[in-house]
Amino acid sequence: MPPETNDTLQDFDRRLILATQSGLPLVARPYEQIGVALGVSGEVVRERLAVMLADGRIRRMGAVPNHYAIGYTANGMSVWNVDDQRIDELGIVVGALSFVSHCYRRPRRLPLWPYNLFAMVHAASRAEVETDVARIADLLGTACSGHDILYSSRILKKTGLRLSA
Repeated sequence: MPPETNDTLQDFDRRLILATQSGLPLVARPYEQIGVALGVSGEVVRERLAVMLADGRIRRMGAVPNHYAIGYTANGMSVWNVDDQRIDELGIVVGALSFVSHCYRRPRRLPLWPYNLFAMVHAASRAEVETDVARIADLLGTACSGHDILYSSRILKKTGLRLSA
């Protein structure tokens, strides 16, 4: 590992982010391969990524599958008018469902948009999306006073912030 000065750490962390921001290499030991490119061990790569996750410099690391390519062609953003006093508790429950890829709170835009909880549902058909949304409605019960489903009409490329070299 480079010396532990702030400038060196910032430089190393930036190089590490640049090396990983487009994804990990698809090899048996991706951290080792990244480490070789950066002149450190795979263990150092793992440790620095863990530190950056813990302190919030990076928010997450994970696979981003192409859901269309794996058969999930019906994609519906379910939107919910949920009791503000319970939204955090209920959002955690909804977000943990296997068929929900992401779940988050958004502000209402009254009078036209009463929804404050959003949950993306991916499925093989619209009927399956509707079945899954009905399961969410059952979970939310009386804490929810309305919902809708907004179906995807095209694929948007999803990327996070990218640093330039």
